[in-house]
Amino acid sequence: MTANPFLDAARVRHDLYDDADRITQRTSALARAKTAGPHPATVIADLAATGLRGTVLDIGCGRGTTTLALAERLTPPELIAFDQSAALLAEAESRLAGHVGVRIARGDFHAIALPNSSVAVAVAAFCLYHSPRPAAVIAEIARCLAPGGLSITVTKSADSYRALDEVIAASGLDHKAASRPSLYETFHSHNQADIVATCLDVQQVIHHEHRFRFTDADHIAAYAATNPKYQLLYDAGEIAQQLRETVGDGPLETTSTVTYVVASRR
Repeated sequence: MTANPFLDAARVRHDLYDDADRITQRTSALARAKTAGPHPATVIADLAATGLRGTVLDIGCGRGTTTLALAERLTPPELIAFDQSAALLAEAESRLAGHVGVRIARGDFHAIALPNSSVAVAVAAFCLYHSPRPAAVIAEIARCLAPGGLSITVTKSADSYRALDEVIAASGLDHKAASRPSLYETFHSHNQADIVATCLDVQQVIHHEHRFRFTDADHIAAYAATNPKYQLLYDAGEIAQQLRETVGDGPLETTSTVTYVVASRR
């Protein structure tokens, strides 16, 4: 069985999230392709607004997109942007400049350096699938939450962007693309609520279908070239050329389900 690169702590730390530019390229390509589905940061901020007033913790904050939405929607007395990537935290800090009460914290989400019962709202969006033991992270969130505190976790369906995998495989760029381990293998739309329920009381489970249309081979290549799921030995230009010669110039449509689980401390 092929090892899952998304669960290798060293690879996650150094290969996946040590270069903010690569992530920006990938997320920008995906954003340009999106044709339907609400922006997750907006949904998260609206859900968080129903929680207690107090410290807000954004676990796996990345470049700070959701953190910024939380700062603007909630204006909490303290907002902690938490991630293990120094490069992404630096970008988040820059984006959050000028917002009062924001604190940057680097660490491992299996051992969050915060006191028990100190957090009013904890958000963990698009990050728990990097843990081989996501229930352990949920236990940490439960420990940090104040009585009545709110947890919001977010992930995607395990079959997200399946059409992209199939095109990369059919093109010969990576014959095994469609069978490689999913980013969402350990924490996905179908098991998220059950994992959260091991330590928290689940209040809501919300599924949103997102749709994407990659306009041409260059657009597909911009995304694929920076996706660590694939084993590609080419740059974006070479990937685009191979796609044109084998499967055509697009367009390509694909989907993903984004699932939100809202829970509270027992």
